[in-house]
Amino acid sequence: MENRIEKVMETIILDAEKSENIKLCADIMKSGGVIAFPTETVYGLGADALDKDAVSGIFTIKGRPEDNPLIVHVASSDDVKPLVASIPDIFEPLIKKFWPGPLTLIMKKSSMIPDNVTAGLDTVAIRMPEHPAALALIQTFGGPVAAPSANPSGKPSPTKAAHVLSDIGGKVPYILDGGDCKVGLESTVLDISGKTPKILRPGCVTYDELKNVLGTIEIAGITDTSGKMDIIKTKETPKSPGMKYRHYAPKAPLTVVIGAPKKTAKYITDHLSETVAALMFTDYALEHPNVIPLGNSNDYEAQASFLFEALRTADNMEVSSIYTQLPKEDGLGVAIANRLKKAAGKNIVDLSDLH
Repeated sequence: MENRIEKVMETIILDAEKSENIKLCADIMKSGGVIAFPTETVYGLGADALDKDAVSGIFTIKGRPEDNPLIVHVASSDDVKPLVASIPDIFEPLIKKFWPGPLTLIMKKSSMIPDNVTAGLDTVAIRMPEHPAALALIQTFGGPVAAPSANPSGKPSPTKAAHVLSDIGGKVPYILDGGDCKVGLESTVLDISGKTPKILRPGCVTYDELKNVLGTIEIAGITDTSGKMDIIKTKETPKSPGMKYRHYAPKAPLTVVIGAPKKTAKYITDHLSETVAALMFTDYALEHPNVIPLGNSNDYEAQASFLFEALRTADNMEVSSIYTQLPKEDGLGVAIANRLKKAAGKNIVDLSDLH
């Protein structure tokens, strides 16, 4: 697999609306190769989920730690049964409401799934994407596709084909261009392998939406009743991508400023300079060449769709540091805050308790 990757000299962007391009990429995966394709969340790096050597190619291209499991993508709920040991009772109401869409479900895996897909765990993460090109690719391929985000491990996820080309050009033969990703954040990951469903990674499908379907539900990393998400510190293999390692980070150090928008805007404005960039809500941002608009403070969907693009824009400024405001942590705001905190690591300024 490493030799096959090294021989790739040119990466070609293909129109995802053309069936011949879908077939070409499916054939590459059938031969054990890796390609990039769009989903409604972010662009993915796809390979045959049942071919351990092909899956190894994903880890090599991304520089991904081997204890970070992958998500398996299917084109139909009927494709799930052979991949799992059993179907939990709550599976049907969940997929009826949220599939196809940005919800990943973790269940006990069957022997069909190679160990490197699941990082040696006895569970597998599965979702059915909503993007028509993703569904067409999986259907044409004829089997499950393992696919993390199509970027170097730890960096901002790609939401455009151009992002993928910039990140891993020369490492894959083809990128299917399906336009800008509609959601812009990776899927919600829900563990339904145990007694109580647990959100392992927040996403577009929110806690309240899942609670309306399931009733009882837990959230990994909750530290208080406000719903704030902390980075989980563990030496164990995580069940879901995005749990253990620093993710989504731009090249320059990112500092998250927590608190009321007016207060955080003033703090960030006071720190702006020619070498400092900032992600700010449009209703609080000042006019400054290094200020990148993040959407209105109350428009979580706009913030989600532009978040990774904003981080990449800051990277292109070649600044020494970046500051960002943080949305209120409810609904989709929980997922946005989760990604920004992951990108910042320990660089957090909390103004929420200051008067």
